[in-house]
Amino acid sequence: MDLRKLKTLIDLVSESGISELEVTEGEGKVRIVKNAPPVYVQPSTSYAPQMSAPAPAPMGGVVDAASGGAPAAPAEAVPQGHVVTSPMVGTFYRAPSPGADPFVQVGDTVKEGQTICIIEAMKLLNEIESDQSGVVKEILVENGQAVEYGQPLFVVG
Repeated sequence: MDLRKLKTLIDLVSESGISELEVTEGEGKVRIVKNAPPVYVQPSTSYAPQMSAPAPAPMGGVVDAASGGAPAAPAEAVPQGHVVTSPMVGTFYRAPSPGADPFVQVGDTVKEGQTICIIEAMKLLNEIESDQSGVVKEILVENGQAVEYGQPLFVVG
């Protein structure tokens, strides 16, 4: 199948309400799945994006079942305090809009139920609230970074 045709199909699936599309053309067969199950990777000590780590399949991307990821190295240090994790797959934003002040900074005191970030999923902005009161000790994700379900976002202590 032509690469341009494949890209067009991926774009159509990502913009539509369907979650899966399978196309057979001649002897070739392509299956495109939106919202594939998340890929879990052991977090590193810095919690910064690493170019050497295998990237999860993009939403609406073609998943190659034959390729397997290398086992992740064990984490060397565990964050001290309560870790607030992502409840969904999406894009992490620290502020309500570009140019606005972030919801929280390192050192800020937060209350349980206070909005601490936004995760954009399927073009919907979801406010994420702190599930514990305390002081923000660490922000583990960069603004605009893609996050997975269960990925650590903040350390509150």
